[in-house]
Amino acid sequence: MKALPTLGLALALAAPTVYAQELKVTLSGLQHDNGQVAVAVYADPKTFRKENQAFAAQKAKAEKGAVSLVFSDVPPGRYAVLAYHDENDNGELDRRFGMIPTEGYGLSNNPKVMGPPSFEDSAFEVKADQAAEITLEMRY
Repeated sequence: MKALPTLGLALALAAPTVYAQELKVTLSGLQHDNGQVAVAVYADPKTFRKENQAFAAQKAKAEKGAVSLVFSDVPPGRYAVLAYHDENDNGELDRRFGMIPTEGYGLSNNPKVMGPPSFEDSAFEVKADQAAEITLEMRY
């Protein structure tokens, strides 16, 4: 008796191929090389700004001027990026009154924000057929 493929395998074989891409994030305008930079990529508006719920996150040594980080295996879709310059290397974005950043930060699309930034203002597309590159202008 010949074995039949499982339904899951049949669906997987019939589904179109989705290619993951690289996402290069460049932070420009870093004022100095103290501490490190933290970059988080978000795929869900509900988790935006919740660093522990990011799709992907990386940290790197800060460098005056610009730093680039590359995220691999990013499926096509809508994303938003939030980055900050952890100048004192304490592992968080320091804020005055719990709201106003006292360290450099940047958002994809470089929106002008009053109050907490939104996913929609920072959202961009990663397409199936090309690597993505974005530049965040750091604000201090």
